[in-house]
Amino acid sequence: MLNRPRSSAPLARAGGPFDLKITGATVIDGTGTTGGRADVGITDGVIAAVGDLSREHAGTTLNASGKVLAPGFIDMHSHSDWRLWENRRAESKIRQGVTTEVVGNCGFSPAPVSTEFLDDLRGFAIDVPKGMTFEWRTFGEYLAALDADGLAVNVLHLVGHGALRIAAMGFARRPPDPGELTRMQKLLADAHEEGAWGLSTGLIYAPGSYAATEELIALARVAARHRGIYASHIRGEASTLLDAVAEAIRIGREAELPVQVSHVKAAGRPNWGAVERALGLIDQACAEGLDVRADAYPYTASSTTIRTLLPDWALEGGIDAMIARITDTATRARIRRDIESPGDGQGLVGRVGWENVMIASASHRKDAEGRRISEIARAAGVDAVDAALELIVDEAGHASMILFQLDEADVRRALGHPRVMIGSDGSALSPSGSLGGSKPHPRSYGTFPRVLGHYAREERLLTLAQAVHKMTGLPARRLGLRDRGVIRPGAKADLAVFDAQRVADLATYEDPHRYPAGIEHVLVDGRFVIKDGQHTGSLPGRVLTPP
Repeated sequence: MLNRPRSSAPLARAGGPFDLKITGATVIDGTGTTGGRADVGITDGVIAAVGDLSREHAGTTLNASGKVLAPGFIDMHSHSDWRLWENRRAESKIRQGVTTEVVGNCGFSPAPVSTEFLDDLRGFAIDVPKGMTFEWRTFGEYLAALDADGLAVNVLHLVGHGALRIAAMGFARRPPDPGELTRMQKLLADAHEEGAWGLSTGLIYAPGSYAATEELIALARVAARHRGIYASHIRGEASTLLDAVAEAIRIGREAELPVQVSHVKAAGRPNWGAVERALGLIDQACAEGLDVRADAYPYTASSTTIRTLLPDWALEGGIDAMIARITDTATRARIRRDIESPGDGQGLVGRVGWENVMIASASHRKDAEGRRISEIARAAGVDAVDAALELIVDEAGHASMILFQLDEADVRRALGHPRVMIGSDGSALSPSGSLGGSKPHPRSYGTFPRVLGHYAREERLLTLAQAVHKMTGLPARRLGLRDRGVIRPGAKADLAVFDAQRVADLATYEDPHRYPAGIEHVLVDGRFVIKDGQHTGSLPGRVLTPP
């Protein structure tokens, strides 16, 4: 168990003197209601009072006249658990106003760990940054190590189904035997008792893709007993989108726990428009009394690991086995056939096209970063499939790619839906960091300012209060966070001060390592992490455990 304090705290006193007083701002409190001018007093990291505090004394006063004061943003879907080891300052996230990240998504988590399959887990990792030693074995030991040296943001951690499966049975492409399933259930139960918030799946990624629905239900029932959620990168986001959403809903129904459909989208031009029907399935489930929600990011490109291009059978046995298959002439020919004409009838070539696949990060092939696979293939004098397979081998499957495959109308439908909250699907990066590559998806730097600036202010898809609600009160309620995501006495002083007329994302696909404009101050537990647009170096964040 962690030694640091839990997220809950007793109510602070209702009046001054305060440690800090923020005056003159338009307070948008995270509930979805229109904001109004008010002062906020903070004592011991907790909001002590909201209202006219002009007669109250404070150790420090911040004049925020003309600015918006909102709860710190909660990134409902993040992969920063892999990056925070090297970037505890969480540069690209905290500068967006993000104060809490939900990590361990898409079936990926760095724990639990079994000695027998440790190398498989290392191979499964997106990247292994400095400081990520894998010396822990239990989920609690991992959380304590993550928490030990401080963080700029708070972290809520899910348990990845892929990590559970690897710990119990490696990259075996078969159903678990009864002992292996029991082992996964025990690891999941232990993780919940040690601070996990739920179970995540990544059902397009091996070894998660090897699991039948019944296996997932059996595990989700364990999470349900511990009042966890089920967050799923569903089994298909293209031609099988509706079936995949229905599977997630079935798991929630039979296991009796809340369902979070991760980064809801319809991938590939032939499937554009299907997001409306996917959201309809979520609405129908809620009408039946189920608790189903989703998250989305405000971009028309997705991003994932390059090994996702492979048929899932090619990853059976782990990374070394994958490379051996690609380098074997006969097996490589079979892989090519499955890439070009997969069993579901809709391959990447027809759905996206190689000209719409850009390499975002590559540790060994830096020349590939920022280039389309079609371009790389032409330069090398080979076809696109061979160019992609060579990249996978050179990078041991660890390179990442950006897929320009989504429809703006679908993005707008998702962002505007009342049951959809905001999740970046990105990571805490830094322009000076070694991880993320030279051309990562701009969502790691721009997700939240893009919603506030482009979709709320410019496009008027959402009101400012609605946009803030999707980033604060809505995810807080989904997670059962009683003391974050809102501005009220007794809540933690996780706060963002921004200029509503100037807030904007500046990161682009061509130049992604750019911080946003208009985010002026960010506080975590009442301490400035961003002050006057600059990082203070403060690390007040911590790993939060369920109340």
